[in-house]
Amino acid sequence: MQNWKEKCSAMVDEQLTQRDITDERVLAAMRKVPRHRFVPLALQDEAYEDRPLPLSDDQTISQPYIIGKMIALAEIDDADKVLEVGTGSGYQTAVLASIAKDVYSIEIRRDLLDRAAPVLDDLKLAVHLRLSDGYLGWPEAAPFDAIIVSAAAPSIPEPLIAQLAEGGRLIIPVDGREHSQALVIVTRDHGRIYKRTDMGVRFVPMVGRVRTSAHAKAENN
Repeated sequence: MQNWKEKCSAMVDEQLTQRDITDERVLAAMRKVPRHRFVPLALQDEAYEDRPLPLSDDQTISQPYIIGKMIALAEIDDADKVLEVGTGSGYQTAVLASIAKDVYSIEIRRDLLDRAAPVLDDLKLAVHLRLSDGYLGWPEAAPFDAIIVSAAAPSIPEPLIAQLAEGGRLIIPVDGREHSQALVIVTRDHGRIYKRTDMGVRFVPMVGRVRTSAHAKAENN
């Protein structure tokens, strides 16, 4: 795509800096990652618009603002080890890899991972990818300074909380009442876990063991 750098810069200026995203690390990373490489060919002309785009079936690539918002909330710096649950298109993975020291990304769907992996490799972004259920996290690589979950969960997976480093931040969309969702920020401070809610969002549902766990909890209650 010609002039993608200009479109990328305009996306950041018009959709991120004009709102509430001020983290220069996030802005710089999103200026240099070619978002059009991570969407289907037929939609590449729409890649820099401020809206989600379909990938396959019911999967989407989130709008640029939401990706920037989640990464900004995670307060990632260049010394951090980051876990991403939901590789999806690979775009957020690429942005994270442009900021953090190490990025570990899990995807439960092979078709999405098979599409994202060669793009990340072609862009020479060194990330660790795994085809797995994100509910379980990546225990042998833990603890993580930041964890970002790119799908809505009925509750916060305990394995992810357990893999959060001291001072770490977990950003996750959580289902609420009446089909609502909200971003929840989980932090670990001196061994204690704190949670707070940020903005309302709309993500595809997290699948796998998280749904079985939520059902079991509901039955026990």
